[in-house]
Amino acid sequence: MAMPLVAGCNSGGSGNTGSPTPSEMSGPITVEVNQSRDQYGKQAIQIQLTNTTDSPVTVTGARLHSPLFEGDISWEPSAGSLELPPRQPKSVPAVLPAATCNTSADESTELKADVTHSTPGKDPVMVSTSASDPFGVLERNAYELCIAAEAAAVATIVLDPGLELAADGRTAVVRLVITPATPGGTRQSLTIASIDETTLLAQPPAAPWPRNVAVRADRQEIPLTIRPARCDPHAVAEDKVGTLLPLRVAIGERKGVLKVAAPNDLRSRIYDFITDACAG
Repeated sequence: MAMPLVAGCNSGGSGNTGSPTPSEMSGPITVEVNQSRDQYGKQAIQIQLTNTTDSPVTVTGARLHSPLFEGDISWEPSAGSLELPPRQPKSVPAVLPAATCNTSADESTELKADVTHSTPGKDPVMVSTSASDPFGVLERNAYELCIAAEAAAVATIVLDPGLELAADGRTAVVRLVITPATPGGTRQSLTIASIDETTLLAQPPAAPWPRNVAVRADRQEIPLTIRPARCDPHAVAEDKVGTLLPLRVAIGERKGVLKVAAPNDLRSRIYDFITDACAG
């Protein structure tokens, strides 16, 4: 559950909109972290701000402080302010900074929030409090960002924009391209243990995707035969992560999932392939 903000008495009740004043009494907002399907794999999250009072609250900024990240996770409203209706939440987007990848296992991961807000007839205040992350969004994203950063130090892994269709149109081939960061050698081992299917893409039983692929000192192209994972009418129309290919990798002692996104051209070709293969 989100923790209530700790706010306090302000210096006046004239509605002055000058600089926020610190506050230490019980405040009207709770803060919680979540992530939508649209944000998955895009290094972005949602900050949910909930007005716990019977009056509107105006928010002009929010920042999260987490030792999992090198900088603050910040949000500022594009329109200058955001009004929270009484007893209602609103979620706002925030981009994640670089992750802190060398923290010790016993280091605190406590999440703090600063929120600048005002209530009718009161001066603006900035309150600091604990925030909640009930689904472990920040920990999961920080770990994946560290996996991506460590993998990038060894090799660049992308999907080629081309798509090769089979003669019957029921399967196609995409190519995973691996280019070592240091030509002629790598400083750390990187192995693709397996590749997960997605909501749109599956592997044909006759052509399973490779396992335990070790990154070499030279460039590699790995062909992956794909088929539609689903053919319901909304498969493509509602897709959010179907072209985000999850690689289960091992980099030195670290293991995790590295997400490889299809470039725009390939994503469009995959959508067309899924639509035609399902209609055939």
